Amino acid sequence: MPICDRSSFKPAWWLPGPHLQTLWQPLTRRFPQLRTLRERLATADGDFLDLDWFGTPAQPIVILLHGLTGSSRSAYIQGMQSALARHGFRSVAVNFRGCSGQPNQTARGYHSGETGDLNYVYHILSRRYPETPLAAVGYSLGGNMLLKWLGEQGNAVRLFAAAAVSVPLLLDRCADRMDCGFSRVYRNHLVGELKDYIRCKQNHLQAIGNDLEAERLRSLGDLSRVRSFWEYDDRVVARLYDFWDVHDYYEKSSSRQYLKRIHLPTLVIQARDDPFMTASVLPEDHELSSFVHLEITTQGGHVGFISGRHPGRPQYWLEHRIPAFLRTELDRVQKL
Repeated sequence: MPICDRSSFKPAWWLPGPHLQTLWQPLTRRFPQLRTLRERLATADGDFLDLDWFGTPAQPIVILLHGLTGSSRSAYIQGMQSALARHGFRSVAVNFRGCSGQPNQTARGYHSGETGDLNYVYHILSRRYPETPLAAVGYSLGGNMLLKWLGEQGNAVRLFAAAAVSVPLLLDRCADRMDCGFSRVYRNHLVGELKDYIRCKQNHLQAIGNDLEAERLRSLGDLSRVRSFWEYDDRVVARLYDFWDVHDYYEKSSSRQYLKRIHLPTLVIQARDDPFMTASVLPEDHELSSFVHLEITTQGGHVGFISGRHPGRPQYWLEHRIPAFLRTELDRVQKL
C-alpha cells in the first residue's frame, strides 16, 4: 500500500495547532468509566498483567495498547473501547506492568521495544479463542511496540488487521524533539511520571519483602536530576533491560526498521505537526511492506485528531477511522 498524504481528517477550527489537538482530550474529556471486566494474567517470572475487557462475548476481539505512562483508563483507550463496541467488536485493553493502578511485583516494567508481554497476551487469546478473529491497535509507545512485534513475528501472527497511531518510529529523533520548545513541557511531565513510577515501585517491592528486585531499582541511583528521555532511558531502561546504553536501546527498539517485515493489513496514522516528533521519522515508500498503509495528516497533534464544527463539541476522528478500517478488513477476510 502506498503512503497516503490525503485523509478524511479535518481538524476542528477551534482547536488550531498541534498543542490544542494534543491536550484537549487528556485535559477535558470526561465520561462515565466503562464497566469493564478485569482479568489478571500471571507471568512466568512471578509478575502479572491486568487486562480490561469491554464488549459482548463471541464478537471479534481487538487488543488495545496504551502509550507511555498511560493505562486502560486513558481517555483515548476508553473512547476507543466504547467506539469498538458500537461497531460490533469486543476489546481488551492491556495495562503494561505497573500501569493498572497497582505496582507490579518485579523491577521490570515496560519500554518502547518490549514485545514479550504483548506476545504472551496474544498467544493466550489465540489459544483461548481459536475461532475468534483478532486485531490490535496501539497508541504512541504502544504503537511502536505493536509495529515492532508485527515485524518480528512476520507470518506467524493470526490477526486480521492492526492499527497504530502517533508512533515514535525513530526513538532517538523523538527524544531530540522532546528537548525543544514547548515539547519540553510534555517531556517534563512524562519524565516526572516515569520517575514516580520507579519510586513507587521500589517502595512497593520493599514493603512486600522482595529485596532482590528492590535492589535492582536502588542500584539505578538518584534519579531526581534526570530531565530528558536520553538521560532516563540511559539510566533506567538500558540498565534494567541489558542494553549496552541508550543508543543501543533506541537502535534496537525503533519500529521503523520493522515496517518492511509486516505481513498483515496495518494502518499507521501520523500527523506532520506531532509535537513529539518531526517529519524526519516518517518512512519512505520503499521502507513499507505492501501490507502497511501509512496515512499522514497535516494536522492532528499527538493522539489528537479532533474534528467538529462546533466549539466544545469535539468529534474524535480516530474512533471512526480505526473501527471502519477494522470492519473493512474483517469483511474482506470473511468473504475469502
